[in-house]
Amino acid sequence: MKRERHEVVVDLINRYDIETQEELAAYLRREGFDVTQATVSRDIRELKLSKISAGGGRQKYIILSNDDSGLGDKYIRVLRDGFVSMNMAQNILVIKTVQGMAMAVAAAIDAMRLPEIVGCIAGDDTIMAAIKTVEDTKAVMEKLEEIIQGQ
Repeated sequence: MKRERHEVVVDLINRYDIETQEELAAYLRREGFDVTQATVSRDIRELKLSKISAGGGRQKYIILSNDDSGLGDKYIRVLRDGFVSMNMAQNILVIKTVQGMAMAVAAAIDAMRLPEIVGCIAGDDTIMAAIKTVEDTKAVMEKLEEIIQGQ
């Protein structure tokens, strides 16, 4: 049942610009699934859905595919589209994003699996990445800059 529901969730977010958990739950109910908000929240977490800007001040859920062959095109696009700036505070890297894109950009950064990054916390338009050392922070900034500039 869960696998079937997950397949329907993926299909729904690919067909519609779904902005909220409540909206996703309503679509699932229309498809015959009796879901609660907790179930939808768990599905979102398990499927690793992120939100991106859909224009006009709206957002939508997307799936960032897990591409083990390196940094996938989707991750690069999300990183480039969402990135605004970054600043270093010792071994903390603070990344500013377009409003509503911090979670998607953080997911893209996490997908890079950089060994220097201990972890990321994302808000609406800000990411705080804990880096192992100050030197590592500088190296991560250089890597991100290369990706963003397309080098």
